Amino acid sequence: MKKGIVVIPARYHSTRFPGKPLALLKGKPLIQHVWERAKRAKNIERIVVATDHEEIFKKIKEFDGDCVLTSPYHKSGTDRVAEVVKEMDFEIIVNVQGDEPMIEPILIDRVVETLNNEEVPMASIYEIWDDEKAFFNPNIVKVVLDKDNFALYFSRSPIPYSKNSGKFFRHVGIYGYKKDTLLQLISLPQSSLEIREELEQLRAIENGIRIKMIESKGITMGIDTPEDLEKIESFLK
Repeated sequence: MKKGIVVIPARYHSTRFPGKPLALLKGKPLIQHVWERAKRAKNIERIVVATDHEEIFKKIKEFDGDCVLTSPYHKSGTDRVAEVVKEMDFEIIVNVQGDEPMIEPILIDRVVETLNNEEVPMASIYEIWDDEKAFFNPNIVKVVLDKDNFALYFSRSPIPYSKNSGKFFRHVGIYGYKKDTLLQLISLPQSSLEIREELEQLRAIENGIRIKMIESKGITMGIDTPEDLEKIESFLK
């Protein structure tokens, strides 16, 4: 089985939470939690943080992490990941979002395993949630699947429509790509739905690139806002 590389994009100027990668969770920067989780994956040969900011770069080096300074002009994490790996000899790339401090290492391994299938160009993760408040929260991304667990659509809106329940599939911020798929993606212009929803994975959907979705049996908690960070801090206590 081919192993892969994890790249963790860490942009400083987040719209909803500026400086998010350096925010402290249990006394450690958020980005360090993600790094330490990714290091526990077995199907990975290298982990790199891709950032546009000197302070994040310095912090990664403080805990002996591998970090690359990238262009500040990228419009998505996908573009930032591609800059890092385009000259590297890896066929499988896993993009682990820098705001998923509870990501399970086994999910990274399962993404790599899934991408070893020749018919899967791209893969990601979802969880089954039953939370009406979360269903209507635009900071929580939902996904709808076909019968073979390929993504039909991602949205910040409550999809699919449900009259009496808050049950939905929550998208988890981890993507895997074959290298040629990743390079194809960054060669394409931002798509209309990608811009409208502010979801970079819609560029793939709009251009006919299929995304295989893998179910996570656990519950992760991504961080989009300072309030999310407070919730996770309380949860971990």
